[in-house]
Amino acid sequence: MTMAKQDTDATRALQGLEDGRSSVRLRAALAAGTNPDPRFVDKLIERCAIEPEFSVRETLTWALTRHSPSLTVPELVDEVRSERTQARSQALHTLSKIGDRRAWPAITRTLLSDADDEVARSAWRAAVVLVPEGEEAALAGVLATQLGRGGRETQLSLSRALIALGEVILTTLRTAATDPAPRVRQHAIATERLWRDPDAGFEFAVEEAKRVVALGGRGQEGG
Repeated sequence: MTMAKQDTDATRALQGLEDGRSSVRLRAALAAGTNPDPRFVDKLIERCAIEPEFSVRETLTWALTRHSPSLTVPELVDEVRSERTQARSQALHTLSKIGDRRAWPAITRTLLSDADDEVARSAWRAAVVLVPEGEEAALAGVLATQLGRGGRETQLSLSRALIALGEVILTTLRTAATDPAPRVRQHAIATERLWRDPDAGFEFAVEEAKRVVALGGRGQEGG
């Protein structure tokens, strides 16, 4: 491919990301990932912050994973500090897909407890991917402060994040199972049940946890 054609293709892709038609933006994002070019990185990240279509956002994230982490990670780390909730959420999502642990210091307690559920969920997913070996228990302690938060979808996201950390979560969950707040106790018990029996499903685990809490129990099991 000649340099002139590369420049033309790059210009077309960059312009396509601004098009009013989602199908055109999707094709432009695919092109940017298929033929990575450092010139795409800024525009891809910028578009992530404002793109309304889920499928296009996912393709933008994929395109960013196709570029060098040395280019993308520093800019995504900056983006997680944005005032825009979508910018924070999508940057965290992209960092979780890249999986470069140099981004770990950017996953702050503030992000893990962000007031926006989508941002917090993205932060939880990123945290369990990026956490350095040996820091899982500390992360579990921070994630446990969010137990009982939000609706079922948010609670399931947190449970999955905790479960991904492994057996280190059990002490934290058993402490949370004695929390004064019934929602926290229920969520902690349901998460441990789901950890022990993933096939049971979250709804079943929650209903079981509600019964345990209603009866004044803590749901602790041996092992």
